[in-house]
Amino acid sequence: MMIQILNFILQTAVSIFAGACLLRCYLQWLGFNLGGGHGKSIGTYLLPLSNWIVLPLRKIVPSLGRLDTASLTAAYLLIFLKAVTLTLFIDTPIAVTPLLVYAALDLAQLALSGLIGIVFASVLLSWVGPGSQMQFLLALLVGPLLAPIRKILPSTGPLDFSPLVLLVGLQVLQIILNNLK
Repeated sequence: MMIQILNFILQTAVSIFAGACLLRCYLQWLGFNLGGGHGKSIGTYLLPLSNWIVLPLRKIVPSLGRLDTASLTAAYLLIFLKAVTLTLFIDTPIAVTPLLVYAALDLAQLALSGLIGIVFASVLLSWVGPGSQMQFLLALLVGPLLAPIRKILPSTGPLDFSPLVLLVGLQVLQIILNNLK
C-alpha cells in the first residue's frame, strides 16, 4: 500500500513538472515566444514550473536547432529519478539500463497522454468556446499534428474527422508503448 501511495504522489508530481518541460520543448519547437512570464501568456504558468531544472541544464546541454534539448533532458531526468526512487523503495537491485529504457518509454507515454489531452481540449473548446484565447492556443498546438491528416482525409464539409484519426493513432501508439513496457 505504501508503494502505491508513493507511486501515486511521485507520478502526479513528475507528470506536472516533466509535462511542463515537454510542453515547453514543444512550444519552443513551434516557435512560440514564452517571454519572461509576464502578463497572461502561457509562459506565466509554464516557466515557473520548469525553470528550476531547465535553466541549469541549459548551461551544459545545448539546443539542437529548434529542439530545446535542455527541456527534453529535464523531463527525461525527472522520469528517470522517479523510476530510481520507486526501485529503491521496492528494495530491488538497480539495473541502470532497464531503468533508462523504462524512463524513455515512460517519457513517450507522458508525451502521448499530454497530446491526447490537448486534442480533446481543442475539440471541446472548438464546440463550446470558439474564438476564445485558449481555443486559439490549443488550435495552434494541435494544428501541426492535424495538417498531414487533413491532407489525406477527404473533405466532409463542416465535419472534421482529423482529430478523431489523430486520437486513434495516439491511442494505438500508447498501446504499443504499454506492451513494450
